[in-house]
Amino acid sequence: MEIEKNERINSLFEFYQALLTQKQTDYIQLYYADDYSLGEIAEEFNVSRQAVYDNIKRTVAILQDYENKLHLYAEFVARNQVADEIQTYINNQYPNDQTLKSLIKRLENLEEE
Repeated sequence: MEIEKNERINSLFEFYQALLTQKQTDYIQLYYADDYSLGEIAEEFNVSRQAVYDNIKRTVAILQDYENKLHLYAEFVARNQVADEIQTYINNQYPNDQTLKSLIKRLENLEEE
């Protein structure tokens, strides 16, 4: 459960990082991506552990609020699921169709941009 929560927060962070303040970005990056403890972050920024905890908690709520309004992450996941289904279908039904494989590759590349 905790790993799934961390993965979700990291994903939301990737989508909405540009909308956060620098401090919010730093704390979330250190805590969720770099696996720093609250104490390590507090020491790094010369603040209390409680201040770090409160900031991270607020920032996670902000990220979730952005997702509730904009749905960028949910739509990304849905598109990837459909692309995976298409890829599986092509591999099973049309394994030698290079045009279809090329189109799927183009779709995948669009997601990476």
